[in-house]
Amino acid sequence: MSRKFYYVKLFVNLYKKFISSLLLKKKEENSLYLLIDPANSYKLISSLNLNSLTQFKLLNDICVIDYPEKADRFEINYNLLSVKYNFRIFVKSYTSAYISSVSGVYNSANWIERECWDMFGIFFTNHPDLRRILTDYGFEGFPLRKDFPLTGYIEIRYDDEKANIVYEPLEMSQEYRLFNFTSPWEKIK
Repeated sequence: MSRKFYYVKLFVNLYKKFISSLLLKKKEENSLYLLIDPANSYKLISSLNLNSLTQFKLLNDICVIDYPEKADRFEINYNLLSVKYNFRIFVKSYTSAYISSVSGVYNSANWIERECWDMFGIFFTNHPDLRRILTDYGFEGFPLRKDFPLTGYIEIRYDDEKANIVYEPLEMSQEYRLFNFTSPWEKIK
């Protein structure tokens, strides 16, 4: 029996109350995809870390995808690795605003969850220090959301007269321009 089917059997027997669906990909021999309810995320992920049969001791990344047309617009993917058993698992969950923090289980989750909060606005409950990490403290909005404007809301520039940084509302005025699409190397008839 291959390692993948061993883990499928293990997850179906041990974690069937947590898992909504289980996905296998044919070309990926040492990985598995789980879809779970966000209310059970902390229980399942901490159990995967502590269980001697799985030992997923390494959280590689937390990836977030924004689907604004869905009711639960954020897809959160936890990338876990068991170094002892050379197996990778992707735990996927959908939420609209918040999910439990796993920073108590994995120390690496602290900064990753802060980044998800800063870029997408996903609130991680029971996080020890949830504050902005990539944007300025006065920044309004969450820049990686699909509904965030491409240009932002304010313009930041350095003013030589005031010798200070100035924050101004963004103005998108553009004058009418006439474009000549003929090539200078072509003869005009």
